[in-house]
Amino acid sequence: MEQAILQSLKQRYGIVGNCEELHRALEIALKIAPVDLSVLVVGENGVGKETFPRIIHDHSLRKKKKYFAVNCGAIPEGTIDSELFGHEKGAFTGAVDQREGYFAAANGGTLFLDEVGELPLQTQARLLRVLETGEYIRVGSSEVRKTDVRIVAATNVNMEKAIAEGKFREDLYYRLNTVCISVPPLRERGADAALLFRKFALDMSEKYKMPPVRLDEAAQRLLLSYSWPGNVRQLKNLAENMSVTAEEREITPEILSRYLPPEAKHTQLIALGGKKEEHSFESERELLYQILFDLRRDVSELKRIVREHHLDSPLSPATAESGNLMLGKSSAAPKLSRDDSAEVPFWEAEEVKDEVQPAAPAPVQGEADDALEAKKINSVEREMIRKALLLYNGRRKLAAEKLGISERTLYRKIKEYGLE
Repeated sequence: MEQAILQSLKQRYGIVGNCEELHRALEIALKIAPVDLSVLVVGENGVGKETFPRIIHDHSLRKKKKYFAVNCGAIPEGTIDSELFGHEKGAFTGAVDQREGYFAAANGGTLFLDEVGELPLQTQARLLRVLETGEYIRVGSSEVRKTDVRIVAATNVNMEKAIAEGKFREDLYYRLNTVCISVPPLRERGADAALLFRKFALDMSEKYKMPPVRLDEAAQRLLLSYSWPGNVRQLKNLAENMSVTAEEREITPEILSRYLPPEAKHTQLIALGGKKEEHSFESERELLYQILFDLRRDVSELKRIVREHHLDSPLSPATAESGNLMLGKSSAAPKLSRDDSAEVPFWEAEEVKDEVQPAAPAPVQGEADDALEAKKINSVEREMIRKALLLYNGRRKLAAEKLGISERTLYRKIKEYGLE
């Protein structure tokens, strides 16, 4: 791009900086502006993504038509369909009149969808249809309407990760990402931070008729070494705050350090190609899997203990019947072989236990051994219930379903084992 065109563009939209990546993003915006393609602008919060849809619209064939910017993350999930596509009178509580959505209002122009990664899945499906066919349906209506809108979307979400987690539709992502513009974060723009600080300080000076604040060389080095997690927006706030509250107009590192928040580990998500730390749910998922595997192992071990106890102990028929009742089996139930008993879930047996009143057991030998085995079973059972409650954060209904027992049985077991 010619330097004169670039400088004119930066001056018109108040863009400050000489970073090559920034120049490349501006060049792409100008090249694709006359071509009616969907554009996805990616970058962290505060980098100035909202400038690029405006540049694209102003240099496109739609520049004389309307331009709307919609923050998808700021609209409640229950009303976003109505905001985008409109609704009919009486479509829902509070719909006292017909409403024209943004797609109808922006017909022939450009619609900027900021924070598009926050859209609910249902709305994503509607948006995909508009992009593919230009058709949409108002909420509460069955009439198909047509619109001719160019979509420019922006996000700071890692879209590939969101797709993998089922939070964003892959087909919609590729529809939006016909052309991608990546806006670099401030910490990767070299000396641009010092230029931006000077601009913001001069703006405050002209607006409020006060002497501008200036950074000495040491303060500039400190400014450039900072990571700026809030990017340009954070730098602007700092310059404006310092212009009003700093007593000295010559800013030293000591003064600047009082306005800079402590360096923190960067956790913001980058849309594409980011190398920073990202929060991942892999560890949480592995923890849940481990709990489930532990539960399965405990159930298998419990089955083995019960099976060995009934096969190896010299029990009389009466005692065997009592033992079956302890496991929740009716005396009328057929006797299980060694192989069959492994197929009967312990928790199904527990369901029956509440319904049957066991007969008084006949005196048998080895009562101490039986008590020891029962204690082991209770210990394993208690641990299984504890882990299930932990898995579902104390939600007893879900825990009971996972264990295969009724809520009534689970409540009784919780009280019995002191897990309340």
